[in-house]
Amino acid sequence: MIILGIAISVLAVIGIGLLVARKVDGDSVNFLVAGRSLGLPLVAAGLMGQAVDSNATLGNTDLAGSVGFWAGASLPLGLGLCLLLTGLFFAKPMNRMGLLTLPDFYRIKYGRGVEFSASILMIFSFCILLAGNLVAGGFLFERFLGIPYTAGVLLIVAIVLTYTVTGGMFSDAYTALAQMVITVIGSLALLIWVASTYGIDIPEGMGPFDLGQLGNSSEGAVVNWATLIALGIGDIVAIDFMQRIFSARSPEIARRACFVGAAGTAVVGIPYALVALATTDLVGAGSGPRLLTLLDEHAPAGLAILVLSAIVAASCSTANGAILGTASVATRNIAGRTDRTDAAGRDTLLRDVRLTMIPVVAVAIFFAVEVPQTGILLTLAFDLMLAALIVPFVAAHLTSRITTAAAVAAMVAGLGVRLVLFVLTPTMYGVPNTVLHIDNSLIGPGFDGWPTFFGFLASLLAFLGTLAVQRLREPAEKAAIPADIAPLPAPEPVVQHG
Repeated sequence: MIILGIAISVLAVIGIGLLVARKVDGDSVNFLVAGRSLGLPLVAAGLMGQAVDSNATLGNTDLAGSVGFWAGASLPLGLGLCLLLTGLFFAKPMNRMGLLTLPDFYRIKYGRGVEFSASILMIFSFCILLAGNLVAGGFLFERFLGIPYTAGVLLIVAIVLTYTVTGGMFSDAYTALAQMVITVIGSLALLIWVASTYGIDIPEGMGPFDLGQLGNSSEGAVVNWATLIALGIGDIVAIDFMQRIFSARSPEIARRACFVGAAGTAVVGIPYALVALATTDLVGAGSGPRLLTLLDEHAPAGLAILVLSAIVAASCSTANGAILGTASVATRNIAGRTDRTDAAGRDTLLRDVRLTMIPVVAVAIFFAVEVPQTGILLTLAFDLMLAALIVPFVAAHLTSRITTAAAVAAMVAGLGVRLVLFVLTPTMYGVPNTVLHIDNSLIGPGFDGWPTFFGFLASLLAFLGTLAVQRLREPAEKAAIPADIAPLPAPEPVVQHG
């Protein structure tokens, strides 16, 4: 019965995605940014759909149940904070620019080299993000269908690609609206059921008002703050968020949609953390995600169908946006396809973006199989963005006195410091670093969380330092120009006499 219910919800979402795919009408602008025509409900749902994913649901409950409220809730709250900040400062100017992808902004402000480098990092980070959502599908289908984990990952890829390849942003927006309705109802229904059945009895020291989780390093404060900052600030330069902002019909709609999306993300995310805390003794730390154990072994079938459908919907929504955004960046900003049509007038950008989706999901599948974690992959993806890309992005909005050299210095220093500390630190956000770790006697698990701040600080100092050096050199360079090669005065105009 549970499988049948989930299957019906999945087929309904696919049906919606395929139905609206005709709006693309062979035009890459329609495919990538929905013709810049979306109203508030669709843009808000799209932004919320990108924020509320398997990391903010399964990852949230795993971390909250094992470490504390702020360890899990930092995921959705960090993403909600990102949307709030984006709405306050960046949504309107970014929408006005009429861009197709976020790296277009870096090309306009800093040149082709920075655009290319930023695109590489964005693609890598979003393949990690996409992988985190494939992990949820793998775990869910393994537990409830009895198929191998890898086959479950491939199944959710097939589901998402079915409508993403055909409908692009139009399919993303309309399916996200349906998916977020399911997700909001599912999260609130789960909280009500747990509260009425078991009560909200939170273990001592692990609740939302136990602020030692935010003030005491021994209670995970550094890691919790690192998560909030990485997502709340690093996610501002998320290609999927920005692509939805570009799709809004007006700058004001883009701004308001960010605020609605931020509120909706908190409304969905907080109940999952509370449910995890209230059912810690009931579920324990068994194999697989805690939430799936709760739904499989304790919840009524109807509720299980609703919540599991919400998890699949959230995963599909985020995966859809990640695939579309990453393929768009790879095609337009890596391959340099700034022209949308060929000599015959055919929109070849649309075709190329669709083809690029295949290698994108292949890389994400690799990450999902090698690192089967939900919440950690999300944070790691935007930790890298925070270290390398956020400083040049914000600076370009604050002042015109920016330079390509400063942007390059910020990217190299921030990313370099973050990666070095990553391979030297034995844990990442509280779990063993099984991705790439070099054993050493310099850094232990207690340093976990601090690399997030040091990477960002290195980027900021490199940007400001490079600007300062360039400003100091300008007067000296002007004074060093010999008089005999100084620019000649403009010639007098020649007057023709008849």
